[in-house]
Amino acid sequence: MKTKAVRPFSGDFRWQDVELLRYKDAGAAPFKDVTRQVLFEDPAIAAQLRYFEVSPGGYSTLERHQHAHAVLILRGRGRVLVGEEVLSVETNDLVSIPGMCWHQFRPAAGEPLGFLCMVNAERDKPQLPGEADLAGLRRDPRIAAFLDGQ
Repeated sequence: MKTKAVRPFSGDFRWQDVELLRYKDAGAAPFKDVTRQVLFEDPAIAAQLRYFEVSPGGYSTLERHQHAHAVLILRGRGRVLVGEEVLSVETNDLVSIPGMCWHQFRPAAGEPLGFLCMVNAERDKPQLPGEADLAGLRRDPRIAAFLDGQ
């Protein structure tokens, strides 16, 4: 990706000359109705800034990985699972996700949830929960309700 000094916003949370991509390859992990745009990357600083958007009724993958990342909510409201906490988020909230911490994003009913995510350009592959991990998470009724979309 060639870095530009200015990447104009073209409305509806799209940026000029930025490809709208699938969140992940189909079948790679469970998710629903998520897109991504890579807004910035530069090998000199080994970082990537991406915009994700979760459509109403959608959700990101429940996953964890070695790398930490920061997420800035740009659009909408919703909830996020970070470790053992289910937190409400809204526009301009910053979410810090430590390494090896289960996390997932879900929008509020009837609206999209859009966010910027800053990560290392080269990062480890996400880990999906196994049956024992899910059982452990579901022991907490708040997390179980969140995972069930309630």
